[in-house]
Amino acid sequence: MAFITSLRFPLNFDVKRLQTDLQHVLQHNWVAHYNKGAYSGNWTSLALLSAGGSSAAINAMPQDGEQVIETEIMSGCAYFREVLSSFQFEKTTARLLSLEAGAEIKPHKDYCLGYEDGVFRLHIPVVTNPDVEFILAGERVIMEEGSCWYINANEEHSVANRGTENRIHLVIDGKRNTWTDELFFSVAPEADFIRPEKEMSNKEKLAMIAELERLGTPIALELIQQLKEG
Repeated sequence: MAFITSLRFPLNFDVKRLQTDLQHVLQHNWVAHYNKGAYSGNWTSLALLSAGGSSAAINAMPQDGEQVIETEIMSGCAYFREVLSSFQFEKTTARLLSLEAGAEIKPHKDYCLGYEDGVFRLHIPVVTNPDVEFILAGERVIMEEGSCWYINANEEHSVANRGTENRIHLVIDGKRNTWTDELFFSVAPEADFIRPEKEMSNKEKLAMIAELERLGTPIALELIQQLKEG
């Protein structure tokens, strides 16, 4: 038994259609990622689904009570809509994330974003190249265009685009349900998604609290209180 940090699903999407939809939105105003200290070069995003329906609302965690709906750019993206509709779970966000050639995302963790937490993140590469180095939990993960991956973002990860073209992924965050359990556990046993008990260091706890404070949502504030009491 081994704890799952990444998982490729037996799902493959039409690369040509993904890239055709991408062409419809390339001229929009892509928004610089909000975590400015986490990367070098250009790392930008557009939301396909967001709280309030703005493509500029690229925060990964909407405030409680805000309805997540299609953004204005989805009107010309029939295949993106088809892809998103094929996943039968509640989505908290869906974004296109572009890492410019030569840019790097520094090693970091996104807390409370693993399947064991009841939430999860999927990656579907739309445009990539062999010189993208995605490192997760110390291992390189190579994701091909049109493939679909679960990435446990609680684990330390980094990305370096050493190629000559931008790397663009469709990234979907969602909430676990019976449909996702069936999908996940058809590829790996349920026991492999149970994180081994590990005492969190004070440094890790402070880093998690800082990230949750940046988010500032009611759920994040509740988690901060639990961490401080623990």
